[in-house]
Amino acid sequence: MATTKKETPTAQKKPAAQAAAHAPRVQAVPLFGKENYRWMLIGIVLIALGLILMAGGKSKDPNVFNRKEIYSFTRITLAPILILGGFVVEIFAIFRKDKKESQ
Repeated sequence: MATTKKETPTAQKKPAAQAAAHAPRVQAVPLFGKENYRWMLIGIVLIALGLILMAGGKSKDPNVFNRKEIYSFTRITLAPILILGGFVVEIFAIFRKDKKESQ
């Protein structure tokens, strides 16, 4: 019984580095455009401004409860509207498509 060694053509065998060099390159495409990032930044600024307004300032006397400072228009109405507006702007920025992309 003679054993024969099977030879495979060298053209079929490729080293991993050589195969990787000839593989098609995948170009990374940015997820959002410049305009989207601008809208996101505007939304973040609105949210931060709302949180700062809601926090308010330091009380003159910490032992005295000042109802007008705590329940002011700025803290109860304006700040939450700014925060919600910021979230709406963020959602808009995520779903907005670039004009170049739609053409």
